[in-house]
Amino acid sequence: MIDAKDRVLMEETVRAAVAHALGTADGAADIDAVLARLGWLEMLDEEPGEAVAVVFRALGFTNATATALDDVVVSALGQKPRADLAVLLPRFAAWHPPGRIDAEGLRAHGLATARAAMAREIMAVGGTASEPWALTVPIADCEVRGVGGIDPAAGLHVVRLECSAADASRLDPAAWQSAVALGRRAAAHQIAGASRAMLDLARTHALERMQFGRPIARFQAVRHRLAEALVAVEALEAALTAAREEANSDTAALAKAVAGRTAHTVARHCQQVLAGIGFTMEHPFHRFLKRALALEGLFGSADEIVLDFGRRLLAERRVPTLIEL
Repeated sequence: MIDAKDRVLMEETVRAAVAHALGTADGAADIDAVLARLGWLEMLDEEPGEAVAVVFRALGFTNATATALDDVVVSALGQKPRADLAVLLPRFAAWHPPGRIDAEGLRAHGLATARAAMAREIMAVGGTASEPWALTVPIADCEVRGVGGIDPAAGLHVVRLECSAADASRLDPAAWQSAVALGRRAAAHQIAGASRAMLDLARTHALERMQFGRPIARFQAVRHRLAEALVAVEALEAALTAAREEANSDTAALAKAVAGRTAHTVARHCQQVLAGIGFTMEHPFHRFLKRALALEGLFGSADEIVLDFGRRLLAERRVPTLIEL
């Protein structure tokens, strides 16, 4: 386990490297190459929880686009990640296997990262969460379409495929649960980074924007909004710490749900502080907001996760102990 001092150093190193690449590449930085030079796959293999926290927080704070999520999911499914292997993610707001296996073969429909546009193969999981199967197929056999929507720069794609399932291999149900849990934590850490960046932008604006001869940061209403945003970000950080220290499906689900709610809370308060400029394309705020909203739907939206968790609690009639105090 990495101690707090080493984790801070890792975070600063990764964030600085990603920010430097973005600042010198005129918007066309190859962040995957940057992560490879930093030893991303080695970190993921040795300390997956720490690696996900450090790298995805940096991606969120810098608003960088990378395909590290493919490596996270493939690794959790027990395969060796590689640059030419993409993975089929569940559809927006869902977390069940994106494929269906029947007598006619495998039919799958889901999301994929930017890697789908350049990969040689894609790994798809079909069946049910209790009986999943995995199959790797050539990307040329799939229908791949880029997603526009609120954040085209995120590089998401819609992928559809139909093929024989003769070569599909049975997965341990725990492997799919682990992939979903780690994917949720990755997305939540990236949202946390984006939320922290939005708060920093609003705070800087409040210190620099002058009204009636003084910065608006001195106005009580502005301070209250910044404080509310800070509380939301710190609550998310606490949820992510719990998900790392008590790693299981429930803590990962709740961290992802908290991340979605945090993104909306922080965006609302920060946009009010930024006022008119926060609604323009000239200020960088909109990029972080769009990315957070796009990430909020990966591996289940906040509302869907909370509803599913509530239904399960009612059915089981017991409340699990999530954290040992």
